[in-house]
Amino acid sequence: MTELRGAVVLVTGASGGLGSRLAAQLTERGAVVVRAGRAGGSLQGPGAYVADLREPTGAASLIAAALQAHGRLDGIVVAAGVVAFGPADAVADDTLAELVDTNLLAPIRLLRHGAEALAASAAEGRDPFVVTISGVVAESPTAGMAAYSAAKAGLAAYVGAASREFRRRGVRLVDARPGHTGTALSEHPIAGSAPAFGAALDPDAVAARIVQAIADGEKDLPSTAF
Repeated sequence: MTELRGAVVLVTGASGGLGSRLAAQLTERGAVVVRAGRAGGSLQGPGAYVADLREPTGAASLIAAALQAHGRLDGIVVAAGVVAFGPADAVADDTLAELVDTNLLAPIRLLRHGAEALAASAAEGRDPFVVTISGVVAESPTAGMAAYSAAKAGLAAYVGAASREFRRRGVRLVDARPGHTGTALSEHPIAGSAPAFGAALDPDAVAARIVQAIADGEKDLPSTAF
């Protein structure tokens, strides 16, 4: 079991449909949540920070802000992401770059820059963790979303390999792969238009499942867990 009360947890994408719910539910469990979002978003007030995770310096700035504010870091939840739709042979370079920078490189940089602080948390007797959300497309790449699927599958592969390294330092990595979830993400793609997905998962239930997995010490959340 992971004690969330008093844990300092950085949540990226905290103004989004799933990230906001994760931040709220972690707060309800007693965690000290450092909320992060992109400039121009709806985040306000103490404990809220702005960074562009497409930029190489964005992840480092958020880790530094959390440490400066609280002196330690016990968890990271990566809920920031973008989506695009369209034919595999028609994805533009700027769309491809944003998909990869936001969905793959940003989480890698967050883990890289947060590793030392998370290991220090483990050394002090806590149970630090990182949660990424690659989604069901990491398991079942989807036509019309090839580039998005590739970025998310790359994230799942990175976490699968990195988790073996991080666990030696007492840090648990968890990748969550829920199916299509009823947030506004698909309504605001960076390119293309969303197809008809059918019934969506309840975002409150998805967030609750992820938070429960953190508390229960789970190590993986495949699509079947939702």
